[in-house]
Amino acid sequence: MTNSLYQRLGGAERIAAVVDDALDRHAVNPLLAPRFRGKDLPRLKVLGTQFFCAGSGGPQKYEGRDMRTTHAGMNANEQELIAAIDDFVAALQAQGVGQTEVNEVVAILYSFKGDVLRT
Repeated sequence: MTNSLYQRLGGAERIAAVVDDALDRHAVNPLLAPRFRGKDLPRLKVLGTQFFCAGSGGPQKYEGRDMRTTHAGMNANEQELIAAIDDFVAALQAQGVGQTEVNEVVAILYSFKGDVLRT
């Protein structure tokens, strides 16, 4: 039996480290930082970890809003989406995640394009 993506990523603790790193990168990324100013970054990290864990096959329950609702009215563009995904790739690589898993995460994140880029 194949392990879930959650298991292959190292479980909740390692996923939390990836999410923390990625959101810290978002907060200083010139394309994304304006969207994170004044936001409750610790809360976003908790929700991001829940989302990532639940979405990768973990037992956690996600208590936040869906991607469509969260990004409604933001008018995010594709350049911002790619910057956000790049930050996650860098965070995954910094945690020593294998390329197969990185590729899976990128595919999952990119699959949210229609919900994130709505106008």
